[in-house]
Amino acid sequence: MSDELITAIALILVIEGGLYALFPEGMRRMALQIEKVSPSSLRSAGLLAATIGVGIVWLLRR
Repeated sequence: MSDELITAIALILVIEGGLYALFPEGMRRMALQIEKVSPSSLRSAGLLAATIGVGIVWLLRR
């Protein structure tokens, strides 16, 4: 694995861990709300987030 990929994974863990540490009840409520969202909506939101992420990386790397 490249250092950049390991750094990206570490940053994801820092951000997600920080959210759970700072807002445990809010994260629990959000997880319960996600159960009510349809799989197609979750898929669309995930694809949108991934596309935006790729766009940001592309802009930063050019």
